[in-house]
Amino acid sequence: MDPVTLILWLVVGAVAGWLAGVIMKGGSFGLVGDIVIGILGAFIAGWLFPRLGFALGGGIIGAIINATIGACLLLFILRLVKRA
Repeated sequence: MDPVTLILWLVVGAVAGWLAGVIMKGGSFGLVGDIVIGILGAFIAGWLFPRLGFALGGGIIGAIINATIGACLLLFILRLVKRA
């Protein structure tokens, strides 16, 4: 993996995780937590969106939007599991 690609993954993950925390009223999870949630959200969105038949665009902004939506879904599911 190219170092630039790795840095982009980390930046997208951090921004998406932070945005998801703000949107879901959970606040920030720290730098590492935001990166993990954002990257997992990107994987969720990358798996789910093609199955639903839509895409939100390309580039870094599209990646952040996709990862943020996936991270919000992840946080929503985690909150449901935590309550049960």
